[in-house]
Amino acid sequence: MSATQVRLKTRKPWTPSQIVLTLIGAAVSIVFVAPIAAALFTSLKSEAEAAEIPPHWVPKVWTTQAWKALWETGNVSNWFVNSLVVSVCVTTIVLVVSALAGYGFARTEFRGKSLLMGVVMSGLMISPAVLGVPLFTTVQQMGMVDTYWGMILPQCAPAAMVYILYKFFQGIPRELEEAAFIDGAGRWRVFFTIVVPLARPSLAAVGIFTFIASWNNFLWPYMVTNNPDLMTMPNGIATVMNSYGIQWAQLMAGGLMAGLPLIVVFVFFQRQIVAGVAHTGLAGQ
Repeated sequence: MSATQVRLKTRKPWTPSQIVLTLIGAAVSIVFVAPIAAALFTSLKSEAEAAEIPPHWVPKVWTTQAWKALWETGNVSNWFVNSLVVSVCVTTIVLVVSALAGYGFARTEFRGKSLLMGVVMSGLMISPAVLGVPLFTTVQQMGMVDTYWGMILPQCAPAAMVYILYKFFQGIPRELEEAAFIDGAGRWRVFFTIVVPLARPSLAAVGIFTFIASWNNFLWPYMVTNNPDLMTMPNGIATVMNSYGIQWAQLMAGGLMAGLPLIVVFVFFQRQIVAGVAHTGLAGQ
């Protein structure tokens, strides 16, 4: 008797709870997949068919006209590069700033620490939209309108990310650092050789969340950029739609094109996301 037959015979039947959980999981998956499927099918219709009322799911005539028109009417490759440059730079700066600030708050004592921590946490209570006008005025006075730095730097004030890493660093046993100090290691060496490797799951989660937020950011790049050559994916696609009217097939194609990198990031880094959230939650208990 083969090993496969043994496994088939020893497999236990599903319990009612497993069946219910599987059905719930399938229903939730359908809810999340349905909009993506609808966007994909709409992008493969002609503009006339996409505007039909009532709409229908499957295209009557399959065509890639919307995808070709989007590439011809818009500078998609340039928008993609701009989004990639801005998102990578924002993610890198946020990781460095959040890790240093979180570790400083978690491990060092200095005068005014509580007050400064309160100032940082107050950033969680202020909507980014409220800060749009003062931020734009500051960027304009610094001469950074229509520049990469004008889009990058205002997104690098990560109060939430500082708090996440602060709580994680608090959960790291101090004995590990004290042993390194006894061996003659300095604060920077302890940080880079002990703390950072232990914080990889949380750093990965913070980096992924920051990248996704920066990639999807529409409001700030729209406010600070007038040059079409510096537009990001969300702004560029919105500009094309505004110039040529609402063309639903092209709109869906552009949305899928803008969201594809985020889907790839999640597919390849979902373990790091889950592990980072789990580790951060345990450290904050």
